[in-house]
Amino acid sequence: RVYCPVRSPHDPEMAVQCVSKVELSISCSSLLDKDVGSKSDPLCVLQQSAGDAKWVEVDRTEKVNNCQDPEFSKKIRIDYYFEKVQKLKFGIYDIDNKSVDLGDDDFLGGFECTLGQIVSSRKLTRPLELKPGKPAGKGSITITAEEIKDNRAIVLEMEAKGLDKKDLFGKSDPFLEFFKKEDDGKWQLVYRTEVIKNNLNPSWKAFSVSLHTFCSGDLNKPIKAGFLFPVLSASFYFPVFLFCVVISPHAVTKKVVSLSSGLLQVEFDCIHPEKKQKKKSYKNSGVVRVKSCRVGIDFTGSNGDPRSPDSLHYMSPNGINQYLSAIWSVGLVVQDYDTDKLFPAFGFGAQVPPDFKVSHEFALNFNSSSPYCQGVQGIVDAYRMALPQVRLYGPTNFSPIINHVARIASGAAQQPTASQYFVLLIITDGEITDLDQTRQAIVDSSKLPMSIIIVGVGEADFKAMEFLDGDNGVLKSLTGEPVVRDIVQFVPFREFINAPKESLAQTILAEVPSQLVSYFKMRKLSPVNPPAPVSK
Repeated sequence: RVYCPVRSPHDPEMAVQCVSKVELSISCSSLLDKDVGSKSDPLCVLQQSAGDAKWVEVDRTEKVNNCQDPEFSKKIRIDYYFEKVQKLKFGIYDIDNKSVDLGDDDFLGGFECTLGQIVSSRKLTRPLELKPGKPAGKGSITITAEEIKDNRAIVLEMEAKGLDKKDLFGKSDPFLEFFKKEDDGKWQLVYRTEVIKNNLNPSWKAFSVSLHTFCSGDLNKPIKAGFLFPVLSASFYFPVFLFCVVISPHAVTKKVVSLSSGLLQVEFDCIHPEKKQKKKSYKNSGVVRVKSCRVGIDFTGSNGDPRSPDSLHYMSPNGINQYLSAIWSVGLVVQDYDTDKLFPAFGFGAQVPPDFKVSHEFALNFNSSSPYCQGVQGIVDAYRMALPQVRLYGPTNFSPIINHVARIASGAAQQPTASQYFVLLIITDGEITDLDQTRQAIVDSSKLPMSIIIVGVGEADFKAMEFLDGDNGVLKSLTGEPVVRDIVQFVPFREFINAPKESLAQTILAEVPSQLVSYFKMRKLSPVNPPAPVSK
């Protein structure tokens, strides 16, 4: 059979959600120590490629003093365009002065990737390098990406009374850190206040934090706050849902709960775990109070209005576009080798009705139990039917659909005869975003009776596709496992726009026969002779 997933539409006239705002959280571990007599004071700078070897600074985090394992509280927001390759460069510097110029600061290591790789992985951890091929000691960076779906902000004003004295020759210098609980149960730093010098009854400046940053927009998510001195003194917990917010369809109404009412407990004991365990009479290490709390709309987090000069899904007057040309070119040749002419056809990277959740393997005919299309014309009809019904989205993830076909091919691999071989045709106009997962999926699939053909339409940067093709070396997974055999063929459609129709099909299918033979030779299976014609 031929499996023919078709890339979802990206026509700006059909939907406006081809760009989203993404928030990046950054932390590092085991950084190089460049300071004498103390630890480094790291800061992270994010740059984005502007082409022609030029980089533009997007933003930078705050500096964390005397720390080789910093967790930066400042989040970096960036627009994520699903069909663009957004190359990013993260640089960690030891800051020893107040100048914004990084030229006189020590470089602790860097990391380059695409925004799509981070979004696809959600959390990405990689070693830092001083230059390509030269590790920055044992230093590593972890980047977490979250799509911003809540444009509210929370404004808090905090104070504390009767804190423990921690300094030897003076009072403590406290500051507050707030953490939200992640899905894996870990606590992520979301905000750090200023330091109040020499004060056991500090009152911090009012601060505003995106509600998405503070609690992922979930008003029931628990928040942990801790006082920090030279050592952690005490911590307290409170749930965000105690802050009452009423949202109507026409406006956002802020209901500030009176501090004197019984609706909100505004004072919390600060508990030092070790002291509580040692002293039965221990009460607290001070108290913290919420002086004020309000929630409103954060307009700076609103999404932009994306624009695109054209659409690869646009139908010409004769009803053809690059997607359909690729389908016809390949399908008309391959269908002769399929006995029942039933082709499962899928789309990926779109919001699909009725609930419009993002899917990376939806049936083009919207029938997940029977995604088959009758012949090439059936695929074309399903594509034209699905086009106006889905919402454009992303990212461009290949691994789900490759693994989908691999599961079917693994069943055929159990047969003792050379009777079934699968060809997966992927037509895409976007640069791949789950490269690491796709590499693993291809390595796994190379052991199965299947080939993968990728046709790239449009003018995108398809370097990753060429890498997957493996023509310049053996493709390996992230762990170093090589493919058992070459099963991927990539062809950019733009090279065949003015060529004879048959040349595209010839190039696309050129490697399939040898790939098929290599698999069955590896399995030591001989071809199955077709049944003899019935004599009349």
